[in-house]
Order: sequence, then C-alpha cells, then structure tokens
Amino acid sequence: MARIARLLVGNTDRVPDLTYATGLFVPDDFAWFQTPSGKTFTLLGPLEIDRARRTASVDQCLDLSQEEKRLGPKKQPYPKLLASALRRHGIRSAEIPSSFPIGLAQQLNRAGLRLRPIPEPFFPARLKKAPTEIRHIIQAIRAAEAGLTRAVEILRNSKARKNHHLSWAGSTLTSERLRTEMEIACLRHGALARDTIVSGGQQACDPHERGHGPLRAHQAIILDIFPRHSSTGYFGDITRTVVKGQASEALRHLRATVNKGQQRVLSQTRAAANGQKIQDELRNWFRGQGYPTEINKGRWSGFFHGVGHGLGLEIHEAPRFATPSLPLGAVITVEPGLYVPGIGGVRIEDVVVVGRKAARKLTRFPNVWEIR
Repeated sequence: MARIARLLVGNTDRVPDLTYATGLFVPDDFAWFQTPSGKTFTLLGPLEIDRARRTASVDQCLDLSQEEKRLGPKKQPYPKLLASALRRHGIRSAEIPSSFPIGLAQQLNRAGLRLRPIPEPFFPARLKKAPTEIRHIIQAIRAAEAGLTRAVEILRNSKARKNHHLSWAGSTLTSERLRTEMEIACLRHGALARDTIVSGGQQACDPHERGHGPLRAHQAIILDIFPRHSSTGYFGDITRTVVKGQASEALRHLRATVNKGQQRVLSQTRAAANGQKIQDELRNWFRGQGYPTEINKGRWSGFFHGVGHGLGLEIHEAPRFATPSLPLGAVITVEPGLYVPGIGGVRIEDVVVVGRKAARKLTRFPNVWEIR
C-alpha cells in the first residue's frame, strides 16, 4: 500500500516512468496518479481514453472531458481540471519526480495541492528488471545486432581506393550512408535507431561523435547502435570497433587493451559489487598499460567516461555502473573505451544482467575486428 499519493504528468517520450506505470505510449501530455490506498488512475483526453481503457495497466482511466463537465460550461485550464480530479479521489498532497514541470507544480500549489519532489528513481523497482522486461530488452538487442550485421556485410563488400576511401555499390562509403543502412536494418526488426554512431579515424576519439564524411581503410571505425523497439519501448545498445583492412600495431594494441579491460570488468560484475571501485581500478589498469586518462594538447585522451549505464525504457537510466553496490537483476552496459588522438578510438559494449555470482551477457553479436 502506498502511504502517500504519487503524481506523474507528461508524455511517454519525455517521461518513460509513465510507460512503466501504465504500459501506454501517448504522444500528448496526460496524468497518472496513485492514491494513498494504492489505487492507480490515468487522466486522458478523448483521443486516448478508449484505447487506454482496453490496454492500460491501471485500475481506472478517467476521461478529461468528463472532468470538464463536472466543473461547469466554462472552459477551465488544465491545472484546475487535474487538481479537481485529484481532490475528488482524496488527494491533497502527492510525491512528484524531481523533473516535474515547475510551472504546472506552481499552478497545482495555488490550487491547494502540496507537492513534494523526491529523488530519482521515482520507481525504485525499475532498477531490477522483471523477466518480461529482460525479454523486451533482448528483443531490442537483436534489432541492434541486425544493424551491426548489415554494417559488417557492407564493409566486407566495400573496396579501398588509392586514397584509402572506402567505396561500396559504386560510390563512396560515408558514415552517413552506413548509418542509414544500419538503421534501416533495425526498422526491419521492429525497432527505431536514432543518432547511431559510425565514427572513423580521428573522429572516433570523441566518444559521442556521430561520424561524418568518407570512411577510410585501415582505421578504427566505432559502430554504436541503440535502437528502441517500437512495440515495447525498451532499448538495446551494442558497440563494436572494426577496421576495414589491416590495423596498425598501435591500433591493435589499443584494441587488445580495451578487450582485456572489458573482460576484467565482466568477471567482476555481480550483485553488491562496488561498481565505482571496479571502474577506478580499470582506469588505473589502463594507465599501467600505457594509456593514462589526461588532457594532452587540449584534448582528452585515455578512458574518460564511465564503464556503463542502466538500460531499459531509457537508453541511459539508473543505475550507472559506478555505483557503490550493483543491484541484483539490473540490466547494464559494460563499455570501456580508449581514445588516443593520433591512433584512434576503440570502444566495446555488451549488455548484461547482474546476477548474484556473475553477470549474464544478453548480447550475442561476435566481437569482430579486422574485416577483409
């Protein structure tokens, strides 16, 4: 039983907690609330109410137009309608997420409701993924793997010109072109991939550089794809670093070091493990292998991002890997990377479920490297 009422307002793109609470995908703003007794409600307009009544995982769906009728013929602002619905169900105060719209919160306060922001996560249960959620994430991972399969196929069939630019199907193979092909493959598997990273050469030294222009042979190409499955809303996320042709000795050593680093982390990942300590130790180990994390000539070099993040209804959600105690049942990424200007960037990412004694890998795509 809930001790205090809870309130969410937004659409399901901005507020994934709404999908978690209702099972709905709604592009327009709507409200979900829970009474102190634990009963749950949605408040939606006529466009969504009938669909919600069939499919929403709540106790009752309320029609916003009916709430308007209760307040008389004069059109009322949304905050007043929401406040009326809340009071009618015995709610005078409620917990809200810290990201709740401040303007709406002020208007509800003026309507006599006491709202108390609480720290994220709003639903702590989201930290531990249910079996159904894990199946949804695997489904999205398989779509990501389809995108990577397409990338490897195209790179395998590409040719290097004299200037080392890659050519495929009669024209220059660019980051933009390869990204499009990867995202189309994801669509064919029911998932939408956005902002996919296809970043080659020195561009790969910036971890979130999407990549642009011609791809070149014998250079590292980071392929990072994170599609959201259209039917469930859950994300997959995989990164591979490949070379079309033959890598230099410096690049091979960089890749081998990242690969060993990821294996170190995977072997240490289990419930209650100190993720912050594991991450710090990995950074120190990379330093010992000759890759310190530092700013060199105005650019970051080494391992300057986290080991990983939670994955689910958001591409980056709690918990971060660098938490003092990894939660049992959390789904997280393990994605160490090294970025050295002059050599290139390498990142390898897989998705795991945190178990009591070990991590269970959900990714099954091979750790490809040199593509001939």
